[in-house]
Amino acid sequence: QVQLVESGGGLVQAGDSLRLSCANSGRTLSSYNVAWFRQAPGKEREFVAVTRWSAGSTYYADSVKGRFTISRDNAKNMVYLQMNSLKPEDTAVYYCAATAFSLGITTAQAKSSYAYWGQGTQVTVSS
Repeated sequence: QVQLVESGGGLVQAGDSLRLSCANSGRTLSSYNVAWFRQAPGKEREFVAVTRWSAGSTYYADSVKGRFTISRDNAKNMVYLQMNSLKPEDTAVYYCAATAFSLGITTAQAKSSYAYWGQGTQVTVSS
């Protein structure tokens, strides 16, 4: 069973940093592809970043490339999203999602590719 729980959100100022955590209380995440998505008020949920277990690779949305870093600690069964140089437009509820299926770059960015989702954590960036 995969049960994802996000934490680490909060209210910060523009330029600050936050680290989000995604914990799984069930099976190890080491064999899963895990992604972060976010949803701002009135907007669609959008892809942020993914860490793919098979290729050991990461991929980012253009809007966060160079500022956000996704990483995983398989020993702790955790996936992280380090967010630096935060901007007001990063304000959203952030969700982690997981799937055991192999993903290409295109499918990794699709919400429909992921079977498991957390409840989300709010990130608010003030200007």
